[in-house]
Amino acid sequence: MAALRGELAAIEPVRACCRAAERAGLGAAALGEAPTAAVARLAVRLEHGPRVDFTWDGAAGHCRMAYLRGLFLARGSLSLAAGGPHLEFMVQADEAVLLATRLAAVELPAAWRLRRGAGVVTWKRTETIVRFLRASGASAAVLELESRLVARALRGQLNRALNAETANLGRMAAAATRQVRAIERVDADGRLTAQAPRVRAVARARLAAPEASLGELAAETGLSRPAVQRALERLVALAGEPAPGERGAALP
Repeated sequence: MAALRGELAAIEPVRACCRAAERAGLGAAALGEAPTAAVARLAVRLEHGPRVDFTWDGAAGHCRMAYLRGLFLARGSLSLAAGGPHLEFMVQADEAVLLATRLAAVELPAAWRLRRGAGVVTWKRTETIVRFLRASGASAAVLELESRLVARALRGQLNRALNAETANLGRMAAAATRQVRAIERVDADGRLTAQAPRVRAVARARLAAPEASLGELAAETGLSRPAVQRALERLVALAGEPAPGERGAALP
């Protein structure tokens, strides 16, 4: 936030009308109540030059944006919440509706509410925040914000992929354990020798490599994955092993 304020405070409008508009947006910050030294220095610089009155109604677009930049410097804040960026203006309670109306007029619609007796006008849409910052001249802040959002999105995707892979590995390990147990039971009571050659081949491959995937078992036995899957399912069924999700199923 300090870097953002510093970047915006370094912008000094050239037009007299924009200087007046930004000074109006600063409000009390232009009268010695600036939130930071950078904003205070800007307020002093804006005092130089011809004096021009500013009124929102009828003002040009560049003047309105200068006003909003000053207002943000004096009463705005930007944070990166868990759900995304959050930009808000803290204003007097009776100014919240007016500010929300003005923002809608420049195609920057915002929500507003009262909080502890103050008016809070808020943007939560990333697109709106980026559009305001870019129009205000905070190009470095936009790049930083976008890079952080991209990094956060990538971290989220990576975490989801890792969680999915971990869950998949867990299911594979549980299935392999169930299959090994089933093969040992069927072999112990002599039924394995009565099975088809491909079933016996799959059984031997599974016992030799409990951690192997279906694809690896298929490569080892020279069978297709579906054939390996069917053979393992047959062995599990012969042993009476409970299927995944069958709670309380008894073993023979």
